[in-house]
Amino acid sequence: MSIAQAKRFTLDEYHKLGELGFFHEDDHIELINEEIIEMASKGTADETCLRNLLRELPKIVGDRATLQSQAPIALPPNSEPEPDFTILQNRDDNYLSGHPKPADVLWGMEVSDSSLAYDQDFKIPLYAKAGITDYLIFNLFDNYLEVYSKPYQDNQGSYGYSNKRIFLLNEVINFPYFPDLALDLAKVFPPKLNF
Repeated sequence: MSIAQAKRFTLDEYHKLGELGFFHEDDHIELINEEIIEMASKGTADETCLRNLLRELPKIVGDRATLQSQAPIALPPNSEPEPDFTILQNRDDNYLSGHPKPADVLWGMEVSDSSLAYDQDFKIPLYAKAGITDYLIFNLFDNYLEVYSKPYQDNQGSYGYSNKRIFLLNEVINFPYFPDLALDLAKVFPPKLNF
């Protein structure tokens, strides 16, 4: 008796499916550990936080780095997540020759409420294994910023970050690569609505 198994995909196979028109333009998907994952739809708090970040981050980053939003980063051999924001090292070709790779990533950022467990349980090990040094989760469920740094691998082969810091809504954070740049979290997190 055979047991059905899910099909797993490499990055090349995933890209080929896209070229063949298998995905629709408005599909919200990403390749994580060989599996095509449909991303959760965003609520109004997520979208408000994203808009606030879209207003603040370009002012802060300027020309020092490249900012991309909801676009792929290649984590060979079998993952291509699309973080809500990624701050990348500047490159002469502006990434025309290929999606950014882990060495290009300065910070990966996710805005999370319904996707919080996914971003913590799946993306933290994924990014740590890839060697992405800094990962931020704008945690809308608990209303604070989680900043992860210093990726590691434990004795059982699991990956994570050895440093986790929490920043509250009334705090200002500095960016590790550009310590003179700061983000005021009060300008980013949406206010809680009372219904």
